[in-house]
Amino acid sequence: MIGITAYGGYIPRLRLSRQAAAQANAWYAPQFAGRKGMRAFANWDEDSITLAVAAARDALGPATQRDRGRVRALLLASDTLPFAERLNAGVVAGALALDEDIEALDLGGTQRAALSAFTQAAARVRAGGGDTLVLAADNRRTRAASAQELDYGDAAAAVLVGTEDVLAEYLGAGTVTADFVDHFRATGEEVDYHWEERWVRDEGIARLVPAAVKAALAQAGVTAAEVDHFLFPSTFAKMDQQLAKACGIRAEAVADNLADSVGDSGVPHGLLLLARVLEKATPGQCIVLAQFGSGAQALVFRVTEAIRSFAPARGVSRWLARGVEERNYTRFLSFKGQLQLERGMRGEADRKTALSTAWRHHQALQALVAGRCEVTGSVHFPPSRLSYDATPLQDTQKPHPLADRPARILSWSAEYLSWHPAPPHHYGQIDFEGGGRILMDFTDLEVGEVDAGTAMEMVFRIKDIDERRGFTRYFWKATPVRGETQA
Repeated sequence: MIGITAYGGYIPRLRLSRQAAAQANAWYAPQFAGRKGMRAFANWDEDSITLAVAAARDALGPATQRDRGRVRALLLASDTLPFAERLNAGVVAGALALDEDIEALDLGGTQRAALSAFTQAAARVRAGGGDTLVLAADNRRTRAASAQELDYGDAAAAVLVGTEDVLAEYLGAGTVTADFVDHFRATGEEVDYHWEERWVRDEGIARLVPAAVKAALAQAGVTAAEVDHFLFPSTFAKMDQQLAKACGIRAEAVADNLADSVGDSGVPHGLLLLARVLEKATPGQCIVLAQFGSGAQALVFRVTEAIRSFAPARGVSRWLARGVEERNYTRFLSFKGQLQLERGMRGEADRKTALSTAWRHHQALQALVAGRCEVTGSVHFPPSRLSYDATPLQDTQKPHPLADRPARILSWSAEYLSWHPAPPHHYGQIDFEGGGRILMDFTDLEVGEVDAGTAMEMVFRIKDIDERRGFTRYFWKATPVRGETQA
């Protein structure tokens, strides 16, 4: 049996109020007045790589609880990868502390790339290639006062494909490959160009998706009447219901596509909806997931008894509940790189990265691995050959991962003196349970939210960007451990 053995997702904490955005642009685009709900948007220090890492950690859980050594390949699907010539999936693999002998690959070019990645993963598993981690993430830019600005959202999703403890058996797939252009983005451009909505809806989605669903059901040996959950990401109102009717699927099987709370996140949105449905699915239920893009693709799954024994680290539902409404439209524009704010002289520093040094310390920097002295038990970051305790010791340190360990603030500061994309700049000394202390940046928090002793957790984020050379440097940051509150 081949199928999903783990799943997870990630939705950024910030949610832009569509009403606030529409009000800010009412002088120019009054047609958007009255838009309801929110759309998720990434913090300034998040991109498709960091979003994918967060989703993967949600699916795999802490490295201390689940064996990540079984992951033998990583496929990263995205249409907004930060690097054109650098293995983005390799950065993700390093952050997850996966074995260096795994295969890693970037995929993109269509919004159904994540579903294609899944079918490739299933074929790899069937051929004996071992468990494959499929990740999908997007962080798209739009033009101000456009429909896409309100419709889109940022998110990521993850599924582990394997043969042991399968939660949802993979039954079959259907694919229609057609150069039907509903939108496109040329190389070097940052914003999509969209074609007329009625044409896309009636001649594209309505004709191509049912063909893919029909082929998938035929391969799976499942009738449309047996489908319990039908998932289809779309920015068009009631498009999923129209498709279900065309395919012969019951109306009550249509799942919420999160348009009102997240928006359409692009490549990852299908897997994000799947991860959410799996949280509440029961054994025996049939799931059909379809996605449109350069044709269409559909996947069919059957939920197994093993679903009762698995839970993601947090899950899509809890990421949804952690959202915070943002009504400051200019913050959204700034975090998306669409608004250049005054930085002052202190923001003019050259941030060139020493690539040789980054490689020498890649394990410590990418996966937040310290060194623990086997003689004294003391933890050192960064790790080194020397341990300075009562007596200096040499070559006694062993790798000691910190990313999943509980931590608390020892001391902290919040200041406006230095330039920071999200002032004030919060940072401080973090003490880890079991030893280890690091001076770290804080992220995803409000003024007054932290103090000495506040429990913190680690997140993989952008450290800074060398804008002169176009290089992004990543590291870990601390964020408060908080209960889930509805946005």
